[in-house]
Amino acid sequence: MRKLMLLVAGGVGYVLGTRAGRERYEQIKKTAMRVKDDPRVQEKAHQAADVVKETAKDKGPVVKEKVAAAASTAADKVTPNGHHRSDTEHLEDQLHPDSTARQDNPYPQGDLP
Repeated sequence: MRKLMLLVAGGVGYVLGTRAGRERYEQIKKTAMRVKDDPRVQEKAHQAADVVKETAKDKGPVVKEKVAAAASTAADKVTPNGHHRSDTEHLEDQLHPDSTARQDNPYPQGDLP
């Protein structure tokens, strides 16, 4: 009998808690939508977007130069002699008939007498 009362009380508490939770969720959602749709908030959002666009236009060339310089420095560190092998050159080396890259036994031992 005690277990049954505990289960019933738990079920009632769950149902009431779920409804209160859903109602609170709907209340928060409604408030958030009102704030989002407020003309003052919309105006400030547009102003912020305009500031971001202007900043990007102003700083874009500077960032581009810094990225290009960093990429050049990184490339020089990877290939210190300045020779850059393309992927095509690498593939051509592998496909060359005299290349050992695709042979089953690139180091034949030959027949020993």
